[in-house]
Amino acid sequence: MGKKNIFHHRKNSWPAEEFVNRTTLQLLDFDSGAPPEQAWRRKLNSHAGILKEFSVTFMEALKMIGLGIRLWSYVREEASHGRRAPIDPFNKEGKPSATQGVPLGGMGSGSITRGFRGEFRQFQIIPGACEPSPMMANQFSIFISRDGGSKKYASVLSPGQHDGTGGDQGLSSWGWNLSGHNSTYHALFPRAWTVYDGEPDPELKVSCRQISPFLPHNYRDSSLPTTVFVYTLVNTGKERAQVSLLFTWANSIGGTSHFSGDHVNEPFIGEDGVSGVLLHHKTAKEHPPVTFAIAACETQNVNVTVLPSFGLSDESCVTAKDMWGKMAQDGHFDRENFYNGASFPSSAGEANCAAVSASTWVEPNGKCTIAFAVAWSSPKVKFMKGKSYHRRYTKYYGTSERAAGVLVHDALTNYKRWEEDIQKWQNPILKNDSLPEWYKFTLFNELYFLVAGGTVWIDTPVPADDSSGSDRHLPRIKHKNDSTYENGTSLTNSSEDDETEVVRKDENPVSTSRNSTSHDDEEDVGRFLYLEGVEYIMWCTYDVHFYASFALLELFPKIELSIQREFAKAVLSEDTRKVKFLAEGNSGIRKVKGAVPHDLGTHDPWHEMNAYNIHDTSKWKDLNPKFVLQVYRDYAATGNLAFGTDVWPAVCAAMDYMDQFDRDGDCLIENDGFPDQTYDTWTVHGISAYCGCLWLAALQAAAAMAVELNDKFAAQKYKKKFFKAKSSFESKLWNGSYFNYDSGSSSNSKSIQADQLAGQWYTASAGLPNLFGDDKIQSSLQKIFDFNVMKVRGGRMGAVNGMHPNGKVDETCMQSREVWTGVTYGVAATMIHAGMEDNAFTTAEGIFIAGWSEDGFGYAFQTPEGWTMDGSYRSLVYMRPLAIWGMQQALERPKAVLGAPGVNIMDRINTPLSSRTSFNDRRVKKIAHKAKCFSDSVFRCVC
Repeated sequence: MGKKNIFHHRKNSWPAEEFVNRTTLQLLDFDSGAPPEQAWRRKLNSHAGILKEFSVTFMEALKMIGLGIRLWSYVREEASHGRRAPIDPFNKEGKPSATQGVPLGGMGSGSITRGFRGEFRQFQIIPGACEPSPMMANQFSIFISRDGGSKKYASVLSPGQHDGTGGDQGLSSWGWNLSGHNSTYHALFPRAWTVYDGEPDPELKVSCRQISPFLPHNYRDSSLPTTVFVYTLVNTGKERAQVSLLFTWANSIGGTSHFSGDHVNEPFIGEDGVSGVLLHHKTAKEHPPVTFAIAACETQNVNVTVLPSFGLSDESCVTAKDMWGKMAQDGHFDRENFYNGASFPSSAGEANCAAVSASTWVEPNGKCTIAFAVAWSSPKVKFMKGKSYHRRYTKYYGTSERAAGVLVHDALTNYKRWEEDIQKWQNPILKNDSLPEWYKFTLFNELYFLVAGGTVWIDTPVPADDSSGSDRHLPRIKHKNDSTYENGTSLTNSSEDDETEVVRKDENPVSTSRNSTSHDDEEDVGRFLYLEGVEYIMWCTYDVHFYASFALLELFPKIELSIQREFAKAVLSEDTRKVKFLAEGNSGIRKVKGAVPHDLGTHDPWHEMNAYNIHDTSKWKDLNPKFVLQVYRDYAATGNLAFGTDVWPAVCAAMDYMDQFDRDGDCLIENDGFPDQTYDTWTVHGISAYCGCLWLAALQAAAAMAVELNDKFAAQKYKKKFFKAKSSFESKLWNGSYFNYDSGSSSNSKSIQADQLAGQWYTASAGLPNLFGDDKIQSSLQKIFDFNVMKVRGGRMGAVNGMHPNGKVDETCMQSREVWTGVTYGVAATMIHAGMEDNAFTTAEGIFIAGWSEDGFGYAFQTPEGWTMDGSYRSLVYMRPLAIWGMQQALERPKAVLGAPGVNIMDRINTPLSSRTSFNDRRVKKIAHKAKCFSDSVFRCVC
């Protein structure tokens, strides 16, 4: 990464021709083999440096000594029970590097990331656990023979020399000779292309296309743990080329799990030419078992063979060196390997790997396509405190681990339809010439977090029992002398009412078109969890979901509503178990009735909430207003009156709970002199711009929602509070050009906070009248742009959280001096709503330049919570950057709403929702298929 250049230039375009020879692009331009016009690109030999983690200053460390001691004690206590603390800064696994790429699979069934150099890493099969190191046995390799064997090439399709394991019998014996100089990676989530332009054979052009089923509004296929790799081969030589592609995979869930023993591999021959190997993995610590499947599709021109088992030590019956030698000599394995049955269970300390080979002849100037797939079936997800659930995909594939074999079959027979749906979704944005190129591909690539952010998607709220997996709805797969076994249902096979009835594919095909109603459109979408970040192990952290939720609302609105329903239930609940809060060492109860929880838990989600125990979040001032704002935005966006009715009691309880924080009767909440909001090291005194603005917005949203639900008393109450609170807020914080950080007398009370208009962002997003006059909104945003953005490396790093009015960064604490990626995207969205699009894209581009560009700090596909002025990160792979979809939501709103005048609040909220012209109207047509919801009585609507 060339940091020395980061602040000196901007690029506006990254055409594929700068990375791949134009002739090669033309040759690959069939069957989607060529990379897209717009994508995040890297050469495979690009430098991938070690990332630099943030450090606290001496004074910051001094202030946190007590917290550090108590946190250390808590981490050790959790470890004594075999659990990982939600926040553990003391035990880091390895040193992260700038090597990430597009992750594999759909949402909620575990994930694996494939780095841009081709390595498989970042295994997250067990909930809350991440194994970041690459599994070097997992590779694609190529073997080429020309001119009767006088010209031969054999290479792993990943650059660099691996140090190997097991001496000369291990991986070091493979052909690690790809330079990567003429090979490039092109990412446009959920797809990625790797182009090998004459490597290793100068006369063979190779493209690998990675496709995962991340399909907006398709709640079925998007849950599938599978990915397809389509290889496109073009022979530019004058001789026929025999080409064999090899896919190797270790029986492992990352780390050193392949050495734990009792792992079994089993070959299979499936339908439609799909054949491969099942790798049955016995997990440690009583975690549910996992079965991987690797496969290729045999066609008239492609021959598929397998090696079910090889090891990495010289004690293995077949070693990695033997396997490589066989492929280099013959270009395939023996056909009878399919009929050898399952391998013996591996011994402790011995790895059990498998290989699938697909070979073909490519004529001079000829082209060929070879498709591979990988899937993993871990039907039961178990949390550390004992409860187990079935994952979402088991609704369609049954609860047997052996469903992996059918998953790869369905992936290989359906990926073209997936690609069509992906293109229909992405093309309107990609072809919009008014949008910056960097923004378009970064918008999609930031969605990586919905797969790689530790997501868990379960089928039912009822915990699964501990009995063995059921083999319901299982089609037949042939293996070992043409016998059969039950192996999971196909993509399009499901039974809505009778589990034993299997609907034939040709009788009930599934449509995944964004504009059509999916097969399970009226079904419960289950329960969905995603982590705050891979370093902060808390599910659905709500103060952060406030920023990230725009992505779910736009792409999977039913999941977004389900999350809000979970928090609505939580608001009305209480958990009186005692908890020690680590910041001050005081104690309290785990969950206070009326308070929105910080998160849904860690080791027992939904049942043991508020895993965060640094502060007592029942005293935080942002969570309850954020709940009200999200509920109203989602209600307005979907037009789902049943949702609005169901959550309204929780909205009222959340609003009433906040009355205790109005100390002086001005209807405006006050902060309590500690970090009582999402900036949990940044102390606030009295009225604050951030929490106060959120509260004003929540009052207006609650009043509007009360009118829609015909609660006239609540509407009048919140209206009255709003006017009184607004007057107090403006008089105490407005200084003529922006809102002061807080109303206290500390050294940073007049700081310019980048996030001071978070409430206004949501107000505009929901189509409500502006909280303040246009002059105040635009003046504040201009101040933020001039100071927090442009005075930080010329706008090349995003918006710093705090800036003194003298132009110096606010260094009150570590968070005031950080640039938060998601907050920067949120500020940019607020600017778009205010008609300041040029400033908005300049602001957000700083995140791209510093985080994603080739001259940046290397945070692509692992966007952190934030970074400091020198680019040191804090908390990689973080939820909040999904806020970039808030920018897209702002761009898609009708221009009439952007220029809406400041109307008297009651004039506006007394107008029925169905008669307003706003963002709501667009969303109702786009998401809510039942427009009648608006005219039906709220108590009769069952949509």
